[in-house]
Amino acid sequence: MKEIIINELAAELNIKQKQIEAVLKLLEEGSTIPFIARYRKEATGALDENTIQKIEEKYRYYVNLMERKEQVIRLIEEKGMLTLELKQKILDCTKLVDVEDLYLPFKEKKKTKATEAIKMGLEPLAKMIMSFPTVGTMDDLFSKAPVSKEDAKEHTKYIIAEWISDNAYYRKFLRNYIYNNGIIISKVKKDAVDEKKIYEMYYDFKEKVRGAKSYRVLAINRGEKEKVLNISLEYDNDYIFGELKNKIIKNPNSFVRDYVEEAIKDALKRLMYPSIERDIRNELTEKAEDSAIEVFKINLGNLLMQRPLTGYRVLGFDPAYRTGCKLACLDEKGNVLHIDVIYPHEPHNDKEGSRKKIIELISKYNLNLIAIGNGTASRESEEFIAAIVKELNGVYYAIVSEAGASVYSASKEAQREFPNLEVQERSAVSIGRRIEDPLSELVKIDPKSIGIGEYQHDVNSKKLTESLDFTVSKVVNNVGVNINTASEFILKYVSGLTKSVIEKIMKHKEKNTFTSREEIKKITTPKVYEQAIGFLRINNGINPLDNTGIHPESYELTNNILKYLNLSIKDIQTSDFKETLKNVDINELINRFNSDEYTVKDIIKELLNPGLDPREEIDPPILRSDVLKIEDLKVGMELKGTVRNVSSFGAFIDIGIKNDALLHISKMSKEYIKHPTDVLSVGEIITCYVDEVMLDKGKVALTLFKL
Repeated sequence: MKEIIINELAAELNIKQKQIEAVLKLLEEGSTIPFIARYRKEATGALDENTIQKIEEKYRYYVNLMERKEQVIRLIEEKGMLTLELKQKILDCTKLVDVEDLYLPFKEKKKTKATEAIKMGLEPLAKMIMSFPTVGTMDDLFSKAPVSKEDAKEHTKYIIAEWISDNAYYRKFLRNYIYNNGIIISKVKKDAVDEKKIYEMYYDFKEKVRGAKSYRVLAINRGEKEKVLNISLEYDNDYIFGELKNKIIKNPNSFVRDYVEEAIKDALKRLMYPSIERDIRNELTEKAEDSAIEVFKINLGNLLMQRPLTGYRVLGFDPAYRTGCKLACLDEKGNVLHIDVIYPHEPHNDKEGSRKKIIELISKYNLNLIAIGNGTASRESEEFIAAIVKELNGVYYAIVSEAGASVYSASKEAQREFPNLEVQERSAVSIGRRIEDPLSELVKIDPKSIGIGEYQHDVNSKKLTESLDFTVSKVVNNVGVNINTASEFILKYVSGLTKSVIEKIMKHKEKNTFTSREEIKKITTPKVYEQAIGFLRINNGINPLDNTGIHPESYELTNNILKYLNLSIKDIQTSDFKETLKNVDINELINRFNSDEYTVKDIIKELLNPGLDPREEIDPPILRSDVLKIEDLKVGMELKGTVRNVSSFGAFIDIGIKNDALLHISKMSKEYIKHPTDVLSVGEIITCYVDEVMLDKGKVALTLFKL
């Protein structure tokens, strides 16, 4: 069975069988996806995390599919009804729905109109009718029934209708025809309540089923759930009936033709259309959910990869009206220096007192960056801070997304971290830390609360959670973790680390600093150490290699390469050391040390950039010193903006005004693009132009084309 599945996977993913076999073997041995992607390239042919995950998911699906095939074959065989032809048809299925269609006629049924008719002894009559006789009349047939003619006429039709409905060939034809030619329609309900006109564009909406956009499918699903919309599928019923009639009626000259046609209509209306429509809508929803989850994954990955702002002492600013704006003074490493509160807005309006407090804190704690949360009272807070910053030299501010900050601040983890702070005070700390080190702070928050997806509450929660956790893990392991500064939140995403090992690490750090990876080895199992150690860094440790992504299993090879090149690891940061490595002959090293190109190339790369944070290649966030108003904008104006969110239809850009501006997909490129994520990434700094200003709605539309 495994060989069959591997063949299927290789064909579907366009990957060599050996690569798939290597991935499955490593997974079976307990290797994690990040470990396989980073340290077993020679076995997999350098497959990345996404491909390895896809192999794992598809393999699981095919295993389940094969198990179901075997189960269905066994169940039919037990009834003594399995033929070689049917068995082969089941084995040839590539979708679970096709297997279930073939099994349907043999499935134990609950009480149906057909089963009741069979109990009445009408099955022989139904078989006689389906032989399409030419001699006699319908009255002759019904008079032979064990029940009255009226009952026979009514109930025999149900048996024939169920036979038609249970036919896998007819069901597949119907499903394919409706999917490829049908139209999905949404209409507003008569008594619908949609005060904010959220679903207005779907009040009278049509779209081809096959080309239905994922975000529209999820939108109309939600509108239906909230009892605002009625959803239906439209298709050519006459064509479908005609096709089925031609397939089913073997002899159109038979006197039973009209009766069988009635049975076909009954099968379609009562049995086939409802279930097939359900199947199609489920398929559309599943595809839409997968698409939405993929967008969420991409956005989350880009958000977590935002560049940390090093060297800044930050004032975390959590805006509010009545309860006051909470302030958190942080040093360069995010340590809390001071907590305070000011009341510059309604109903207190203590602007002067608040201004003096801000200037005092900036001076006392040598702060040079103010991180303002983008929630309630953000706009007023930005104007207030901008006025103060104008008076100061070398002090800037930035707007920071505070999505999920309140969720984290009220969590048990936050209470453990800051037992003496109030919820809003913890939120100010989180906002400040998000600009200093986005990854370390955002890993504390449930990814679903970060607010960078679309229709996240309408998709499969389990699948979403698994996908987002995978994304966080991929980013954390790609960046690497300084074990001496890492929190337990980020350690839980490190490849292979278990809860018990994390507890040992945190306990060790209470008294001692790790100075080598060897010390970590003493508190882990061999398997955990193998899977995790390459992603854990020791900064300023005994061995400089411990601050690289080189795995200890390759230390001997690394030292041999250095010895051969007459280099000392102590000189790892010198220009001569780097220059020698840049000019090295990779193939010569591969042959001399009987290694593979992936391992040797990775070793050279790490030696050239020890402890390199890949996030340093990302543009830093925009720091502002003045506020921009929507009234200041003119069509054609050039702006710098930060991508806050990317959806299926466009992206939302922070250009420094109250609400994020929309950059529609049609304004991103003159060429066709499949999805906005192909063009833009969350956190990216872009140059854009004002396309339209809607003062009455407080909205701005942008374009990437210079006007």
